[in-house]
Amino acid sequence: MAQKTMAHVSDAQGSPLAVAIEVSGHHIFGDEPLSKGGKNLGPSPYDLLAASLGECTAITIRWYAIREGWPVEHVDVEVRHGKKMEAGSEQMIDEFHKTVTIIAPDLSEEQRQKLFDVAEKCPVHKTLTGAIRIATERGS
Repeated sequence: MAQKTMAHVSDAQGSPLAVAIEVSGHHIFGDEPLSKGGKNLGPSPYDLLAASLGECTAITIRWYAIREGWPVEHVDVEVRHGKKMEAGSEQMIDEFHKTVTIIAPDLSEEQRQKLFDVAEKCPVHKTLTGAIRIATERGS
């Protein structure tokens, strides 16, 4: 398998749950909120997951509009994440809700609808709704 993204995460100081994250040359900190034993020094794992979905959605809309030469003034994506009990099951499911706002007064309704359709096809959306595998290996 060709490796595309490599993230390195290790313990950080300042909070019992804080981590230093290095990915693609960027450095950020993650932590849990006070209510979960952290000191809220950075986004939680689910914060980053929701942000990834929102970022990918906005970038995908922008990329498509640029490719088509469509004038889009602004893209805003809000992502909410929660867990809920699935009807007829005892299993909790993760639920993401995206609100996509596209400001593009010069687009036709058909063009606008195409951009909303494209929003459902961003790579992170496809990953989260598709079949995935996670392999865990022991380090040295």
